[in-house]
Amino acid sequence: MRKEITDRSDIAILVDEFYKKIRADKEIGFYFNNTITDWEEHLNKLTDFWEMNLFGGKKYKGDPLKAHVEVEQKFQHQIGPNEFGIWLNYWAQTLDELYEGENVSILKRRARKMGTFIYMEMFKSRS
Repeated sequence: MRKEITDRSDIAILVDEFYKKIRADKEIGFYFNNTITDWEEHLNKLTDFWEMNLFGGKKYKGDPLKAHVEVEQKFQHQIGPNEFGIWLNYWAQTLDELYEGENVSILKRRARKMGTFIYMEMFKSRS
């Protein structure tokens, strides 16, 4: 039975399960596997990010926009809407597999908005 997302431990499980799928994906996994050198640190940072996005607080330290623009440049502007679509589909799939309730809808909506914003900024940085 799925449960509601109620705390950081739920977010940590979500992030961990989501990135297992991302890392194994044949189309987008290499972007992550060739960029992230310390997965434990990265997963903790993303848990901070999504916890802040859902529950508030200020644990997250970082600049996701800058980080994504740098990755996009590293891979010579190969990242496009298809890659973002794959990422978003895994996010929704993982949420639906593990959880239910309003926080699932909130995290899906915020991921769509964030993905769109980051992709647009990456595209603008190509000039």
